[in-house]
Amino acid sequence: MSTEMHNTAHGADAGSEPRHADVSFEKADVQVSTIYWYLGALAIAVILSYVACIFVLRLTTKIAVDYDTPPPLVRQEMGSAYDALPPEPRLQGVPGHEIDPQTDLRHKIQADTAANEKYGWVDQSTGIAQIPVQEAMKIIAEKGLPAVPPAEKK
Repeated sequence: MSTEMHNTAHGADAGSEPRHADVSFEKADVQVSTIYWYLGALAIAVILSYVACIFVLRLTTKIAVDYDTPPPLVRQEMGSAYDALPPEPRLQGVPGHEIDPQTDLRHKIQADTAANEKYGWVDQSTGIAQIPVQEAMKIIAEKGLPAVPPAEKK
């Protein structure tokens, strides 16, 4: 940036800025007060929207609580006391269900393991037998799978 004075040879006074009839200049590039007014209006709008959101949340929560009724309970007499049970079908783990979900899972895993580890005939007349999975994997690892003929191209 030059520190020299403007060229005053164009008919302007020695201490004034050069003037041109067709060109005008802004006095300031940015009006700071306008930016502060905008930021203030934005802050007020954010606060008002926050208050509106709180109002809507409380209103919808109240409506949900007022109109959300629990399902009717089925009462069964158990001894001398009454236990409130949910309606049928009941999921595992709720009161009134005879089997514990963890016990049921253990029984299922034991049944699957026993089925995968037993020997037996599937169809004895055609020679199809069932063997444990570990044994079948060993046989396939030793002998390999039978080759599949390539598909015919038409």
